[in-house]
Amino acid sequence: MKTRKADFAGSWYPSSASECEKEIQNFLKSQLPAPSLGRRPVGGIVPHAGWFFSGSIACNVIKALADEPAPDVIFIFGMHLHPGSSSYLMKEGAWETPFGELLIDETIAGQLAEKFPFVIETPDNYTPDNTIELQLPFIKYFFQDCKIVPIGVPPNKKCMEIGAFTVKTANRLGRRIKVVGSTDLTHYGLNYGFTPKGTGKEALDWVVNENDRSVIDAMLSMEPEKVLSEALASQNACCAGAVTAAIAAGKQVGAKNAQMMAYATSYDKIPGNSFVGYVGIIF
Repeated sequence: MKTRKADFAGSWYPSSASECEKEIQNFLKSQLPAPSLGRRPVGGIVPHAGWFFSGSIACNVIKALADEPAPDVIFIFGMHLHPGSSSYLMKEGAWETPFGELLIDETIAGQLAEKFPFVIETPDNYTPDNTIELQLPFIKYFFQDCKIVPIGVPPNKKCMEIGAFTVKTANRLGRRIKVVGSTDLTHYGLNYGFTPKGTGKEALDWVVNENDRSVIDAMLSMEPEKVLSEALASQNACCAGAVTAAIAAGKQVGAKNAQMMAYATSYDKIPGNSFVGYVGIIF
């Protein structure tokens, strides 16, 4: 069995198991609010910047999904794609993490590949992608024996169909599942070519209280179409397809409501005129 290497280990997050565990234990001390959904969470939305910037949020969301019985498979939606992009799927093999390999659920992935026209990635032929990879050490740490199905979905209406179909397929096969959607929020500043409010405090306030808030509210509403249209209109979710697919999948599982666990920006770590927003949501 071939294994896809961890391209971002040693740069965006630690390369050794011991250093990753040390970071994770520190992240868990951040005391983010525990989910209060009235039922076990089935999925969540996580950011994917380097662990220094948003690792605490992603770690705590994924930890909140850890309950008994443990899932058999976790669907991870991500990738930086535009509306006209293809969808991407890793159909077989494994993905390296500092804690060991995460196996692909080849049965589910195979059925997805039969249903939809994916670009098939392999451990030897793939596009390096931080949006999914940065979640994998957390998943391996909290869900040691589960498998994954990593899926890249563009921000168009097909992503909702893919999200729902993943759950239907898992149910047909008797798999217990969790769902993760990966996105960062507004990329603001000259570094990103997006400065509708200029620079300085006014720009930061606009991103935090208006632009990011709009897409967060759409996510919390659990309305996939609303998330997709808002993100495309306002440039406030860099992986809108991933979030939309994850919410569609979560609703297919039975999720009725969502809760924000944390929000932050890269400005909180390194102030400047270019910055990115991050949110952690559980549903």
